Amino acid sequence: MNWPKAIRQAHTRLRPHVRETPLELSLALSQISGAEVYLKLENLQHTGSFKVRGALNKLLSLSPEQLRKGVVAASSGNHGAGVAFGLVRLGAKGLVFVPEGASPSKLEAIRRYGAEVRVFGHSGDDTEVYARAYAAEHGLVYISPYNDPDVIAGQGTLGLEIAQQMPEPPQAVLVTVGGGGLISGIAAYLKQAYPQTRIIGCQPQNDATMLASVRAGRIVSIAARPTLSDGSAGGLEPGAITFELCRNLVDDWVTVSEEEIKAAMRFFIETQHQLLEGAAGVALAALLQRAEQYRGQRVVVVVCGANIGLESLRAILQ
Repeated sequence: MNWPKAIRQAHTRLRPHVRETPLELSLALSQISGAEVYLKLENLQHTGSFKVRGALNKLLSLSPEQLRKGVVAASSGNHGAGVAFGLVRLGAKGLVFVPEGASPSKLEAIRRYGAEVRVFGHSGDDTEVYARAYAAEHGLVYISPYNDPDVIAGQGTLGLEIAQQMPEPPQAVLVTVGGGGLISGIAAYLKQAYPQTRIIGCQPQNDATMLASVRAGRIVSIAARPTLSDGSAGGLEPGAITFELCRNLVDDWVTVSEEEIKAAMRFFIETQHQLLEGAAGVALAALLQRAEQYRGQRVVVVVCGANIGLESLRAILQ
């Protein structure tokens, strides 16, 4: 697949619907790390997350008949909100399945945009399998959080924006990884634009399924533990196309502890004066953990979302 072409097409398609989020030099992170650190502030995106890019790109690729019948999605929150936001923009309808224990604040966001929410499954994996089967049974389009070329191309518009906004090519781009749609899209574009740029996958130590799969050479399941990074939690669908993209395009991996995520989030809130969610804290924590490695380099950290509940925020700030 010609990913740069698909991403450029997605960028044109999405331009009326999504924000071109700022890319800002962080003096505080640059001082503490010794690197020239830029933040891609996708926490300022519509719905508070990058997920709206992929969801809308998929919705905009559907026929009027497909939109009329409605769509199905599975999500722990951000993808569902992105789908719901897109449905409102296009005047269509949809159903979002969520796992038990999903963040109440994220569920409220999905409902606020008007999508119907149904709870199924103890984990995101169970929810995805059920939602895909439900869509097939009822003749509806299923919108995957990550395992779809149109979704990946939509997320890849972040990479295109980074290339347009950076004064010079970055030496490294740090991205939090869950299902791999975001890093796959960013890497697919930037590796063509800047072949020397290193793409760094960042995951919480408590739930690093993609890294375990890359190391195993096949998609595997792991015994995940709870993590502040609920937006990246969960396993991979069998045959997920993001697996091979991550194997081929991601240059290095970093895992971070829950305490490192907390500390990075506190530092960002204090110095940037903005909210971020746990998944965004993962990439920031990875930069701080490996600061010596990036000293003197131009580095981009993707701040992927802002959707954090009040209870989680209180726990982080204590």
